[in-house]
Amino acid sequence: MDIDIIKVAARSRTTAVAGAIAAVIRQTGYAEVQAIGASAVNQAVKAVAIARKYLTDDNIDVICIPEFTEVKIKEETRTAIKLIVEPRYPEEYSPEEDW
Repeated sequence: MDIDIIKVAARSRTTAVAGAIAAVIRQTGYAEVQAIGASAVNQAVKAVAIARKYLTDDNIDVICIPEFTEVKIKEETRTAIKLIVEPRYPEEYSPEEDW
């Protein structure tokens, strides 16, 4: 499956990014968010938190899995943070499993 990556900048509006994340999750069940730099990562994490709230009306809870990735921008390789956002359904998760 070819997925579009939601790219977040330091000046991105968190609510707009959150809406995009929620829409992609509703549509495909999975979203990838990418950010380069501390301010952009901050905006991305806030957007995931807001998207989680948006998705509660649909009884969808999400988890976020962070990882490093490298991206090429104008022939220069940069390290980015990729946030994989996917549903966690309550019936599939029990807090006791973590203990």
